[in-house]
Amino acid sequence: MKLLLSPPSNSHLSAKIRITGSKSESNRLLLLKALFPNIAIENLSNSDDAQVMANGLTIENGTVDIHHAGTAMRFLTSYFASQDGKNVLLTGSQRMTERPIGVLVDALRSLGAHIEYAKNDGYPPLRIKGSILTKNKVSIPANISSQYISSLIMTGASLPNGLELELVGKITSVPYIKMTLALLDQIGVNNSFEGNLIKVSPKLEVKDVTLVVESDWSSASYFYSIIALSAVGSEITLSAYKKNSLQGDSVLAEIYKKFGVTTTFHANEISLKKEISVNQSSIVCDLSNAPDIAQTIAVTSFGLGVGCHLTGLHTLKIKETDRLEALNTELTKLGCEISVTDKTLTIKPTSEIKSGIAIDTYNDHRMAMAFAPLAMKTELIINDAEVVSKSYPDYWTDLSNLDFVVKDI
Repeated sequence: MKLLLSPPSNSHLSAKIRITGSKSESNRLLLLKALFPNIAIENLSNSDDAQVMANGLTIENGTVDIHHAGTAMRFLTSYFASQDGKNVLLTGSQRMTERPIGVLVDALRSLGAHIEYAKNDGYPPLRIKGSILTKNKVSIPANISSQYISSLIMTGASLPNGLELELVGKITSVPYIKMTLALLDQIGVNNSFEGNLIKVSPKLEVKDVTLVVESDWSSASYFYSIIALSAVGSEITLSAYKKNSLQGDSVLAEIYKKFGVTTTFHANEISLKKEISVNQSSIVCDLSNAPDIAQTIAVTSFGLGVGCHLTGLHTLKIKETDRLEALNTELTKLGCEISVTDKTLTIKPTSEIKSGIAIDTYNDHRMAMAFAPLAMKTELIINDAEVVSKSYPDYWTDLSNLDFVVKDI
C-alpha cells in the first residue's frame, strides 16, 4: 500500500484520540501470563507484534514464526527454553534472521538450556528443546538491548531457583529494565536491582490479579511531532496515559518542551499543546534510555528547521532495519543535511523541505509513522504504509480524523 499525505486544511489542530495499549507492556504481560496463568490483562495492544506474541505462546511443538517481531523473538527464546517438554523451531522474517541473538542464547545455554542454531551461528532461526533450568547465575554485557535482559528476568521468576543476572559494563535502556521489574512487583515477585546485579526470586504461583496496560508512549510520539509542527494554539488530547509511567518513552513530555509543546496530565489522559514557536537553532538529546523515539525527534527537528544532535543510538542498527542509515537516506531525499555514525545522528538547520518525495519504510513501522507528521509542512508519499500494523494499526485512520489528506495511490 502506497499513501499520499497532504497537510490538513487548518494548521490549528484540535482533537481527542485514544491509543491502544503499550506494545512493550503488552508483550511483557503476555509472557508473564503464560508463566503465571492467574494473571488477567486489560487494554492489550492491538498491534501485530502483540498478536504474534500471543499466538506464539500457544504453540507446544513445531514451527513458531514471529515475522518481524523482535521483542517476541527475544521473549519467546527464553520462554521455550524454560518450558520442559516443548520442542520448537523459532523463526521469523528474512530481516529477523539477520538480527543477532547470540548473547541471549549464550546466557540461556549457561543456565542449562538446549538451543541450537538452525542456520547461521548467532542468528535465528533457533531449535529449542525446553527443559527445567536449575542453574540461576548468569552474566551478559550491559550495553545490549534491554529486551535480552527483560527476557531473562521474567523467565527467571518461574525458574526453580530464580535468577541472579550480572550486567557487565555500562547499562543502557534502564527504564525498560525497570518497567519489567515493576511488572514483577505487581504480581508479587520479589526482585532487586542494585548496581549491576539483578536478583529475581522464584515464584511458584501468582494469585488472581488484573493488570491494565497503559497506552503506548512510542505511539504518542508521532502526535507530539504533529503538534510541534502545527500552529501555536493547536492541541491534541491522548488517552489512556498516567504521569508516573513505566515506559521510558514518557520522556517525550520533557524533550518536546524544546519544540514548544507542553504536556498536561489529567486523570487518564494527556493534552499536548503548541504553546510557543521554537526559538532555538539546535537541540541535543541523549536517547540511551529511549532510542525508539529517535526517528520522531529527528524528523521533527528537520521539519521545524532546527538542528539536532542525538546520541545513545547504538541499538538502532539492529532494529527492524538499520534505522540510522534509513534516516540518513530518507531525510537526505527531503533536502536535509544529516550525518550519522554507529551511535549518533546530527542534523544541520535548514529551511528547505522538498515536496512529493516518496519515503521508503524498510519493513519498519517507525519509519512510516515518524515521517508522516511532515505532511503538516509538505506533501509526501509513504511506501509500504501498511507496515504500521506492527505496532499501531489505526494510525492512518487517526491521521485522517485530524484532517490530514490520506489517499491510497
